[in-house]
Amino acid sequence: MIDNQELPIGFTMELAEHSDVLHEFSKLSKEEQDKLVNGARHVNSRQEMRNYVENMFQSKIEM
Repeated sequence: MIDNQELPIGFTMELAEHSDVLHEFSKLSKEEQDKLVNGARHVNSRQEMRNYVENMFQSKIEM
């Protein structure tokens, strides 16, 4: 389960707007989720966060 206390607010908001990405994110192991959350902590703007979330699983989709 996702611990909202640990998620950056912008990341949470973008996940809420991208249910397909949220679904994929929720299937990841805790370690994989932590890695993506840590990456989100280094995002500096709203647009960067949107791009980050929209592209988190891009390589999986292209396969």
